[in-house]
Formats: sequence, C-alpha cells, structure tokens
Amino acid sequence: MFSTGQLIFAGLFVIVFVAVIISTYKKDKAWHRKNYKGVKWVLISFILFVIMLALIKHFLKN
Repeated sequence: MFSTGQLIFAGLFVIVFVAVIISTYKKDKAWHRKNYKGVKWVLISFILFVIMLALIKHFLKN
C-alpha cells in the first residue's frame, strides 16, 4: 500500500515530531507551571458540571 520511501519518511517524521514536542514541553514546563496554576480547578469544575447535567437529565427522564 505504501512505498518503502513513504514508510521511511513517516517513521522519521514521527520520531522528529515527538522529539520536538518533548523538547518544547521541557523548555516551557516552568512557564506553564507559573501561569496556569488554577487550571486543574477549572477542569474539575467543568467535569462536575457535566456530571451534574447528566444526573439531572437522568432523574428528570424517569
């Protein structure tokens, strides 16, 4: 289905892409920790809100 050259290119692309993403993440890790301190509480609140909506829908359906 794919030629040998395409498979080699895809493999090298994935390896380089993952390496760049990891290095960028490591470089920006301290900055993200400083600027996004309360993000986990926003995520928890959003998940609880969605669960609450699902429960309300379930109880009103019955």
